[in-house]
Amino acid sequence: MRTKNYLLLTPGPLTTSKTVKEAMLFDSCTWDDDYNLDVVQSIRQQLVELASAKSGYSAVLLQGSGSYAVESVLGSAVGVTDKVLIISNGAYGSRMVEMAQRLEINHCVYDCGEVSLPDVHWIAQLLQQDSAITHIAMVHCETTTGILNPIENVAKLAKQYQKRYIVDAMSSFGGIPMDIAELNIDFLISSANKCIQGVPGFAFVIARTDALEQCKGHSRSLSLDLYAQWRCMEDYHGKWRFTSPTHTVLAFAQALKELSEEGGIAARFQRYQQNQQKLVAGMRALGFTTLLEDGVHSPIITAFYSPSVPDYQFNIFYQHLKAEGFVIYPGKVSQSDCFRIGNIGEVYERDIDTLLVAIEKAIYWKE
Repeated sequence: MRTKNYLLLTPGPLTTSKTVKEAMLFDSCTWDDDYNLDVVQSIRQQLVELASAKSGYSAVLLQGSGSYAVESVLGSAVGVTDKVLIISNGAYGSRMVEMAQRLEINHCVYDCGEVSLPDVHWIAQLLQQDSAITHIAMVHCETTTGILNPIENVAKLAKQYQKRYIVDAMSSFGGIPMDIAELNIDFLISSANKCIQGVPGFAFVIARTDALEQCKGHSRSLSLDLYAQWRCMEDYHGKWRFTSPTHTVLAFAQALKELSEEGGIAARFQRYQQNQQKLVAGMRALGFTTLLEDGVHSPIITAFYSPSVPDYQFNIFYQHLKAEGFVIYPGKVSQSDCFRIGNIGEVYERDIDTLLVAIEKAIYWKE
């Protein structure tokens, strides 16, 4: 049983506050009104308010990781006569493709490579050439590399060509300002353990109510039926269809409170951005090179090429940083030798300063 707390420099699960952890010290009954009415319904309302200033949206909470919610949306929103265009430039876009394949959802794929932004003109051509496409799905922040995809430009195409728009905002919602109504997003998907700084256990979908209504009878799954989950929460005042992850929900309620106290999404975005900029400047001063150009970086996670120092091995580097109290991510890019450092969660500029000292020490460490 370990007793040391590591600073998780990952895109989630991430380091949470002491008070978020303490919120899980209480047990709740899934049938109790104090839980469903006061906690779950409040969370749903707050999520909608964070997503847009306009009405016409509703929030659905789903047990499981973010991928469960992505699969729920694809399996519920895309009907048997529909077709979804999946835009992919990393592991999580590829995961959506695999989900569509497993669920036998009619789909086509625009794969623009792991380090490139989607070409909006090419997407427009695909929409013009294939009138069967009814939905567009893409990832906002692709944490494979840290790239931030142009959801605004694709939103304009979705509106112009009258397509339903699905955005996996797993690692961006709560940390990057956005108005999903202005962006014409029909389904936005995120998770409790990302920028809102809760703990793992459930994901959520913020969707247009008219789009949710059209999901009725489409789901390829019982437990991942988005429409059935939404109707249960609507009709029974926040009740979950199956066992609710109560402790995770309580932690999330506290995390939402702390997001508000910090100054909301705009303030959190500023902190994340300052963290990332300090990290990149410090790493470059140590001789590291970023995988991506500055203009496409998200403020969430950054990929760095492995250093050209004698006898470098990521596992040894990782263990030395861990001994100093920092946990980073290995690389996930198929064609490049790199590693990744996240800067979301309870991470501040002073933590980045300490990390950079630990990285310099780890790189030049000798037995």
